[in-house]
Amino acid sequence: MNFLGKKIRNRYLLMGDIFLSAVAVLASYMIRLELIAIFPTYQVSLLWMLGIAIVVKPLVYYFFGIYRRLWRYASIRELVLILASVTTASMIVGGAMMGLYGARLFIGFPRSVIIIDWLLTLIFIGGFRFVFRWIAESSSAAANSSLLHSLHRKWVLVIGAGDAGAMVVRELLKNPQLNMKPIGFLDDDPEKQNSKIHGVSVLAPIDDIERVFKTRHVDEVIIAIPSASGEVLRKITTKCRQRNIPFRTMPGLYELIGGAVSVSRLREVDISDLLRREPVKMDIEALGEVLEDKVIMVTGAGGSIGSELCRQIARLHPKRILLLGHGENSIFSVITSLKERYPHLDLVPLIADVRDFPRLTVLFDRWQPQVVFHTAAHKHVPLMESNIEEAVTNNILGTDNIVKSSLEHEVQRLVMISTDKAIRPVNIMGATKRIAEMLVLDAAHQFECAFTVVRFGNVLGSRGSVVPRFKRQIEAGGPVTVTHPEMKRYFMTIPEAVHLVLQASTLSKGGENYILDMGQPVKILDLAEDLIRLSGLEPGKDIEIVFSGIRPGEKLSEDLWDKGFAYSPTAHPDIHQVDTEEVLSSEELRDLVGTLIGYAREGKPEKIRALLSDIIPGASILQQETDLDMVE
Repeated sequence: MNFLGKKIRNRYLLMGDIFLSAVAVLASYMIRLELIAIFPTYQVSLLWMLGIAIVVKPLVYYFFGIYRRLWRYASIRELVLILASVTTASMIVGGAMMGLYGARLFIGFPRSVIIIDWLLTLIFIGGFRFVFRWIAESSSAAANSSLLHSLHRKWVLVIGAGDAGAMVVRELLKNPQLNMKPIGFLDDDPEKQNSKIHGVSVLAPIDDIERVFKTRHVDEVIIAIPSASGEVLRKITTKCRQRNIPFRTMPGLYELIGGAVSVSRLREVDISDLLRREPVKMDIEALGEVLEDKVIMVTGAGGSIGSELCRQIARLHPKRILLLGHGENSIFSVITSLKERYPHLDLVPLIADVRDFPRLTVLFDRWQPQVVFHTAAHKHVPLMESNIEEAVTNNILGTDNIVKSSLEHEVQRLVMISTDKAIRPVNIMGATKRIAEMLVLDAAHQFECAFTVVRFGNVLGSRGSVVPRFKRQIEAGGPVTVTHPEMKRYFMTIPEAVHLVLQASTLSKGGENYILDMGQPVKILDLAEDLIRLSGLEPGKDIEIVFSGIRPGEKLSEDLWDKGFAYSPTAHPDIHQVDTEEVLSSEELRDLVGTLIGYAREGKPEKIRALLSDIIPGASILQQETDLDMVE
């Protein structure tokens, strides 16, 4: 049916073009000669030009594709197309007429007729097509007006007077079935204030939204700023919630086209939107001296932190990056991505387990790393509660092997990534990371080398973290599961954390335990609600939130340092140093590590729990039942 309608529409267009081409030629002669002596002097040239015009012009228009356009959606691009096709057609007709005139096929031919014909054809052909758009919009406006008078209208305030906002208003005006009437825009651009877009006024800046709510009747708000920051969106949505005004968030066109939004109303949330603080400012100039032209090894290079470390190190012109990991698929993915962006960078994939000391010795002998970033670890808290022996061998024995290999091969710098869960740990993962910290710091003090620890909290968007899980649950329509309404965590984006890890590596002289400034802890419930709202939905209405209970090994809040210890600032404002911290002597630490590894190999998890609880300050690693369905 659509094909048949298109053929009929194009037939009328063709007939109209033939008629208007003839009219343009006749009118050109009449204008040029002012109705004087057209016949018989110019009769022959007139007939020749008529014949050529009605054949050549439609053919040229067809070649330019103007019969394949839907003229009810005509825009500036279509005007340019009409100009190009009409100009080309007129040049061909004019050239043909000049050739025939030169061949003496006729004697009377006023050459200015070519210019007049071009102007008239442009007006006729362009006007003829834009009539279609005028008719379509007039019909739509009439239908819209009729429907709005017969039904209750929703008065809509549009936030953002850019391309997205203009598109929203245009669609609201053109589609009566939406039953929504735009009352105005809010936009911070001073040049747009008091102007109109599609007949709708820009009322005020976004900060004046409260005043607009008081002076105007608003039934709904549409946020049409796809690039807006989380702070701006949070401010708008808070004002809407205070007045019980529903709101929607419009996704960007690039997100819709690229498939980033799988639900029609979802906006792709930038991870930094969730921070509730300003992101860390990144400056890579200071990193060049430490990392440029060096052979750098990253353990756990396939993980969230390790892979981002590789990406940021790649920008600093290292001599070579050694990507060490146990999982071949993750290492393959990271190295493929890096090769696409840095085709000339020397990248070496190393598939190995940090628990395999002979294998590490071979790799360190062969590649001679100068700087090592140790991120390889088991990190999932509930999972490690039921796999205690694996946590010990991977997090403790693996770190011990990396430290020994680095010492034996005179590595210049070693940076170990640790966690806030190592402070007064209540879980196996945190406790094993605390022992790993002790191993790195003990080696630094004992051998006076630049080995250091960097400790931070949760990273947003890492594999297994709450944000990807919340996103999956939102896309599935809910519910979003939160363990406890008072659960709090420190959060940082992966690029922020990695950048500060690299900065800390430049500060290290040896034996430092650095902590990153992560702002104030954030409630997981607030994080879930923010993510739902920033996705264009409403918690409790569109997406339910349910509480599943605290999981094994979790506590309501984490700490980045032990209370009572001394801390000092560093040269970087977002990095602090632990001045004093309880540590074991080297002999006690070696005995402890040997005993723990022995218990792990013998399969004695309860003895591991008891020993870690006794040794680590403030630890309380009790036996807990593990629900694997809750593990992420």
